[in-house]
Amino acid sequence: MKVIEIKNVEKIYNDSEVKVHAVNGVSLDFEQGEFAAIVGPSGSGKTTLLNMLGGLDNPTTGTIIIGGKEINELKGSKLIDFRLHNIGFVFQSYNLIPVLTAKENVEFIMQMQGVSYKERSKRTIELLEAVGLGERIDSRPARLSGGQQQRVAVARALASKPKFVLADEPTANLDSKSTENLLDIMEKLNREENITFIFSTHDARVVKKARRVITVEDGKVISDVRKE
Repeated sequence: MKVIEIKNVEKIYNDSEVKVHAVNGVSLDFEQGEFAAIVGPSGSGKTTLLNMLGGLDNPTTGTIIIGGKEINELKGSKLIDFRLHNIGFVFQSYNLIPVLTAKENVEFIMQMQGVSYKERSKRTIELLEAVGLGERIDSRPARLSGGQQQRVAVARALASKPKFVLADEPTANLDSKSTENLLDIMEKLNREENITFIFSTHDARVVKKARRVITVEDGKVISDVRKE
Protein backbone atom coordinates (compact mmCIF):
# COMPACT_ATOMS: atom_id res chain seq x y z
CA MET A 1 0.00 0.00 0.00
CA LYS A 2 1.38 3.40 -1.02
CA VAL A 3 1.73 5.80 1.90
CA ILE A 4 3.90 8.39 0.14
CA GLU A 5 3.34 9.46 -3.47
CA ILE A 6 5.59 11.94 -5.26
CA LYS A 7 4.09 12.92 -8.58
CA ASN A 8 6.18 14.72 -11.20
CA VAL A 9 7.75 17.07 -8.67
CA GLU A 10 10.03 19.92 -9.68
CA LYS A 11 11.87 22.45 -7.55
CA ILE A 12 13.26 25.43 -9.43
CA TYR A 13 15.47 28.13 -7.93
CA ASN A 14 16.11 31.40 -9.76
CA ASP A 15 19.78 32.26 -9.31
CA SER A 16 20.81 35.55 -10.96
CA GLU A 17 18.17 35.08 -13.67
CA VAL A 18 19.31 31.50 -14.26
CA LYS A 19 16.81 28.76 -13.45
CA VAL A 20 18.28 25.88 -11.46
CA HIS A 21 16.34 22.61 -11.39
CA ALA A 22 17.22 21.25 -7.95
CA VAL A 23 14.59 18.52 -8.47
CA ASN A 24 13.47 17.80 -12.01
CA GLY A 25 10.36 15.74 -12.72
CA VAL A 26 10.66 13.17 -9.91
CA SER A 27 7.93 10.56 -9.37
CA LEU A 28 8.29 8.00 -6.56
CA ASP A 29 6.11 5.88 -4.29
CA PHE A 30 6.92 4.54 -0.82
CA GLU A 31 5.15 1.85 1.17
CA GLN A 32 4.81 1.77 4.95
CA GLY A 33 7.82 0.21 6.66
CA GLU A 34 10.41 0.96 3.97
CA PHE A 35 14.06 1.52 4.94
CA ALA A 36 15.24 3.55 1.98
CA ALA A 37 18.28 5.65 1.09
CA ILE A 38 18.35 8.52 -1.39
CA VAL A 39 21.91 8.86 -2.64
CA GLY A 40 23.78 11.07 -5.06
CA PRO A 41 26.59 13.62 -5.28
CA SER A 42 26.42 17.03 -3.59
CA GLY A 43 23.98 19.25 -5.43
CA SER A 44 22.07 16.29 -6.87
CA GLY A 45 18.80 17.32 -5.20
CA LYS A 46 18.50 14.63 -2.54
CA THR A 47 18.26 17.00 0.44
CA THR A 48 15.82 19.25 -1.42
CA LEU A 49 13.66 16.21 -2.13
CA LEU A 50 13.75 15.16 1.52
CA ASN A 51 12.87 18.69 2.65
CA MET A 52 9.85 18.71 0.35
CA LEU A 53 8.75 15.33 1.71
CA GLY A 54 8.85 16.82 5.20
CA GLY A 55 6.96 19.96 4.24
CA LEU A 56 10.02 22.10 4.99
CA ASP A 57 10.06 23.28 1.37
CA ASN A 58 7.39 23.45 -1.33
CA PRO A 59 7.70 22.06 -4.86
CA THR A 60 7.50 24.52 -7.72
CA THR A 61 5.24 22.08 -9.55
CA GLY A 62 3.96 18.59 -8.86
CA THR A 63 2.26 16.89 -5.93
CA ILE A 64 3.38 15.17 -2.73
CA ILE A 65 0.81 13.01 -0.94
CA ILE A 66 1.59 11.54 2.49
CA GLY A 67 -0.96 9.43 4.32
CA GLY A 68 -3.63 10.59 1.91
CA LYS A 69 -2.93 14.30 2.43
CA GLU A 70 -1.50 16.56 -0.25
CA ILE A 71 1.08 18.22 1.95
CA ASN A 72 2.08 20.96 -0.48
CA GLU A 73 -1.47 22.28 -0.11
CA LEU A 74 -1.24 22.46 3.70
CA LYS A 75 -0.42 25.89 5.10
CA GLY A 76 0.45 27.42 8.45
CA SER A 77 -0.90 25.63 11.52
CA LYS A 78 -2.33 22.75 9.46
CA LEU A 79 1.12 21.92 8.06
CA ILE A 80 2.75 22.28 11.50
CA ASP A 81 0.13 19.98 13.02
CA PHE A 82 0.57 17.40 10.25
CA ARG A 83 4.36 17.33 10.71
CA LEU A 84 4.00 17.19 14.49
CA HIS A 85 1.84 14.05 14.40
CA ASN A 86 3.22 12.21 11.38
CA ILE A 87 6.88 13.00 10.65
CA GLY A 88 10.06 12.71 12.70
CA PHE A 89 13.17 14.56 11.57
CA VAL A 90 16.84 13.69 12.13
CA PHE A 91 19.30 16.34 10.95
CA GLN A 92 23.05 16.18 10.33
CA SER A 93 23.56 19.04 12.81
CA TYR A 94 21.49 17.32 15.58
CA ASN A 95 19.47 20.52 16.26
CA LEU A 96 19.20 19.82 19.99
CA ILE A 97 18.25 22.67 22.33
CA PRO A 98 21.49 23.44 24.26
CA VAL A 99 19.89 24.50 27.55
CA LEU A 100 17.73 21.38 27.81
CA THR A 101 18.80 17.94 29.05
CA ALA A 102 18.58 14.86 26.86
CA LYS A 103 15.28 14.00 28.55
CA GLU A 104 13.89 17.50 28.07
CA ASN A 105 14.94 17.57 24.40
CA VAL A 106 13.07 14.33 23.73
CA GLU A 107 10.02 15.41 25.75
CA PHE A 108 9.73 18.71 23.92
CA ILE A 109 7.84 17.31 20.90
CA MET A 110 5.37 15.43 23.11
CA GLN A 111 4.84 18.55 25.20
CA MET A 112 3.84 20.37 21.99
CA GLN A 113 1.41 17.53 21.29
CA GLY A 114 -0.24 17.99 24.67
CA VAL A 115 0.90 14.62 26.06
CA SER A 116 0.66 14.42 29.86
CA TYR A 117 3.84 14.74 31.92
CA LYS A 118 3.56 11.18 33.23
CA GLU A 119 3.13 9.66 29.77
CA ARG A 120 5.82 11.70 28.06
CA SER A 121 8.30 11.07 30.88
CA LYS A 122 7.71 7.31 30.63
CA ARG A 123 8.10 7.27 26.84
CA THR A 124 11.18 9.48 26.96
CA ILE A 125 12.98 7.20 29.40
CA GLU A 126 12.02 4.15 27.28
CA LEU A 127 13.36 5.80 24.12
CA LEU A 128 16.62 6.98 25.69
CA GLU A 129 17.18 3.49 27.10
CA ALA A 130 16.45 2.05 23.64
CA VAL A 131 19.21 4.21 22.13
CA GLY A 132 21.63 3.34 24.92
CA LEU A 133 21.45 6.60 26.86
CA GLY A 134 19.43 5.58 29.90
CA GLU A 135 22.21 6.81 32.18
CA ARG A 136 22.59 10.18 30.43
CA ILE A 137 19.01 11.47 30.59
CA ASP A 138 20.01 14.51 32.67
CA SER A 139 23.00 15.47 30.49
CA ARG A 140 22.87 18.57 28.33
CA PRO A 141 24.11 18.34 24.70
CA ALA A 142 27.49 19.97 25.51
CA ARG A 143 28.28 17.03 27.80
CA LEU A 144 27.44 14.41 25.17
CA SER A 145 29.60 13.14 22.30
CA GLY A 146 28.48 13.63 18.70
CA GLY A 147 27.23 10.05 18.53
CA GLN A 148 25.29 10.46 21.77
CA GLN A 149 23.74 13.72 20.57
CA GLN A 150 22.62 12.06 17.37
CA ARG A 151 21.04 9.22 19.35
CA VAL A 152 19.14 11.82 21.40
CA ALA A 153 18.00 13.32 18.08
CA VAL A 154 16.75 9.89 16.95
CA ALA A 155 14.88 9.41 20.24
CA ARG A 156 13.34 12.87 19.80
CA ALA A 157 12.30 12.02 16.23
CA LEU A 158 10.53 8.90 17.49
CA ALA A 159 8.92 10.53 20.53
CA SER A 160 5.86 11.70 18.61
CA LYS A 161 5.22 8.13 17.37
CA PRO A 162 5.64 9.21 13.73
CA LYS A 163 4.68 7.10 10.75
CA PHE A 164 7.74 8.41 8.88
CA VAL A 165 11.28 9.41 9.86
CA LEU A 166 13.25 11.60 7.45
CA ALA A 167 16.98 11.59 8.14
CA ASP A 168 19.27 14.03 6.32
CA GLU A 169 22.89 12.78 6.43
CA PRO A 170 22.39 11.48 10.00
CA THR A 171 25.80 9.76 10.16
CA ALA A 172 27.91 12.47 8.51
CA ASN A 173 29.56 13.61 11.77
CA LEU A 174 29.84 10.20 13.44
CA ASP A 175 32.67 7.71 13.79
CA SER A 176 32.30 4.13 12.56
CA LYS A 177 31.18 2.65 15.88
CA SER A 178 28.58 5.37 16.50
CA THR A 179 27.31 4.98 12.96
CA GLU A 180 26.87 1.21 13.31
CA ASN A 181 25.12 1.61 16.67
CA LEU A 182 22.77 4.27 15.32
CA LEU A 183 21.89 2.30 12.19
CA ASP A 184 21.25 -0.85 14.23
CA ILE A 185 18.87 1.12 16.47
CA MET A 186 16.97 2.61 13.53
CA GLU A 187 16.79 -0.71 11.69
CA LYS A 188 15.43 -2.41 14.84
CA LEU A 189 12.74 0.27 15.25
CA ASN A 190 11.91 0.04 11.56
CA ARG A 191 11.33 -3.71 11.75
CA GLU A 192 9.61 -3.81 15.15
CA GLU A 193 7.39 -0.72 14.85
CA ASN A 194 7.03 -0.59 11.03
CA ILE A 195 8.22 3.02 10.92
CA THR A 196 9.20 4.19 7.45
CA PHE A 197 12.77 5.54 7.33
CA ILE A 198 13.99 7.61 4.38
CA PHE A 199 17.61 8.76 4.42
CA SER A 200 19.48 11.33 2.37
CA THR A 201 23.07 10.16 2.50
CA HIS A 202 26.57 9.86 1.07
CA ASP A 203 27.47 7.15 3.57
CA ALA A 204 28.16 3.69 2.13
CA ARG A 205 27.32 2.17 5.53
CA VAL A 206 23.78 3.57 5.34
CA VAL A 207 23.45 2.37 1.75
CA LYS A 208 24.52 -1.12 2.79
CA LYS A 209 21.79 -1.27 5.47
CA ALA A 210 19.07 0.21 3.26
CA ARG A 211 16.63 -2.18 1.61
CA ARG A 212 15.96 0.29 -1.18
CA VAL A 213 18.46 2.64 -2.81
CA ILE A 214 17.30 5.57 -4.95
CA THR A 215 20.05 7.36 -6.86
CA VAL A 216 19.57 10.96 -8.00
CA GLU A 217 21.72 13.09 -10.26
CA ASP A 218 21.03 16.60 -11.51
CA GLY A 219 17.65 16.49 -9.82
CA LYS A 220 16.49 13.32 -11.56
CA VAL A 221 16.08 9.73 -10.40
CA ILE A 222 18.51 7.63 -12.41
CA SER A 223 18.00 4.34 -10.59
CA ASP A 224 15.68 2.81 -8.00
CA VAL A 225 16.81 -0.56 -6.65
CA ARG A 226 15.04 -2.73 -4.08
CA LYS A 227 17.28 -5.31 -2.48
CA GLU A 228 16.25 -8.90 -1.92
